[in-house]
Amino acid sequence: MAGRAAEPHVIWTRPERTGRGPRPAYSRADIAAAAVRIADAEGLDAVSMRRVATELGCGTMSLYNYVPRKEDLFELMMDAAGGEHELFAPTGDWRADMLRMARQARALVHRHPWMTRLISGVYGFTPNALRYLEWSLTCLDPLDLPYGTKVELIAMVNGVVATSVANELAVAERVRTLPWSADQENAVRSAYVGGRIASGEYPRLAAALSEGGPEAVDLDEVFERVVGRVLDAYAPRG
Repeated sequence: MAGRAAEPHVIWTRPERTGRGPRPAYSRADIAAAAVRIADAEGLDAVSMRRVATELGCGTMSLYNYVPRKEDLFELMMDAAGGEHELFAPTGDWRADMLRMARQARALVHRHPWMTRLISGVYGFTPNALRYLEWSLTCLDPLDLPYGTKVELIAMVNGVVATSVANELAVAERVRTLPWSADQENAVRSAYVGGRIASGEYPRLAAALSEGGPEAVDLDEVFERVVGRVLDAYAPRG
């Protein structure tokens, strides 16, 4: 006979530790910090209940008294990372504040690369995430738009952050694992692309590349330009 399926729950509504016994030896913050340390050093795939328990010096089954599911562990990790946001005082310039927020979020995800795999609506309403969302909406107070549209704007900016950092990390990882130098790799690929462009089959691409090749790309500038265009799309029409 199949076992009964676990009932859905939100970890933030549960006590810090279930079951009877002595005072809890660990807090959720301790558990989250241990999991984040592992993920920062070795990647998200290295995070398991057993590994976190070892990091804390407790038994795996004991950890389940604090964190019933691995998904709950991920939620604790996302909340811990989200607590690193600097919730600065809004300046009254919503556009400048949102751009500063985006820069800060990008730096945060670079510090914790594993976040690119967990950023979603599933973990979007932890205590620190709710504080971050409320603060972001406060930054948007000067913008005369419905709150639903403001939430959409925040989600769009966060989407740009997640996508940009994921791409930047993928490129960095590719370069790191090359058996030759990045310059050698780029030279070979540039020669190939140059030959294809010279064939005359790609006139528009040739025109685009003539305006600035890969060596002219500045990732910081590209990021700020893309975020700026997202913000422009929500700015009042004059």
